[in-house]
Amino acid sequence: MKLGKITSRSSRPYDDACGTAHALELVGERWALLVARELMLGPRRFSDLRAALPGLSANVLTQKLAGLEDSGVIRRRRLEPPAGVQVYELTDWGLELEEALKVLGRWAARSPRHDPTLPLSAVSLMLSLRTMYAPTPGVRDMTVAFELGGESYFARIEGGALTTGRGRPDPADVRLTSTPEAVAGAIYADMPLADAAFEVGDRGVFETFADLFSLPPKAG
Repeated sequence: MKLGKITSRSSRPYDDACGTAHALELVGERWALLVARELMLGPRRFSDLRAALPGLSANVLTQKLAGLEDSGVIRRRRLEPPAGVQVYELTDWGLELEEALKVLGRWAARSPRHDPTLPLSAVSLMLSLRTMYAPTPGVRDMTVAFELGGESYFARIEGGALTTGRGRPDPADVRLTSTPEAVAGAIYADMPLADAAFEVGDRGVFETFADLFSLPPKAG
């Protein structure tokens, strides 16, 4: 079978048949994988991506989006009226990156230098919950709603399975307004959340939820 020429926007190809090498050509350049991460919970506008990745300039974001689109990882589309705005979303193949992100994130969390209290995006927080979920026998069903930076997210446990996503669930066992780093600090570093953060539910219910997530042990 004759293979067609495979192109890549990577400026420094590895010329290596290893799948890992080609993965790095596709998403291994600085910021590319984080841009893909921010699309894991659904389509985002250019401005949404800029807000979630404040260290990324508009020009570089434009370049990364073009490269990911050229590689078939993401695509552009225009939402139906009345929104009518252009958004970026992962292709079906691009969505398969989630498992790689989770494995890589769990591995990196074992680094002694990993600090779970550093700033992170709301999408990154939701993906961390999917990664670090460690259910106990008989875990109760619950829905936790988060208002993070003016956007709504949720984590739902049903029949022992966890789902996270964007949106405002109603009802919710716990509803709180905070920042992604404050919630991550409360879950992974036992840092207190202000009482004012809780709109619905109480600290005890949230602590029951937080106990279901834990970072892996540090590497020796």
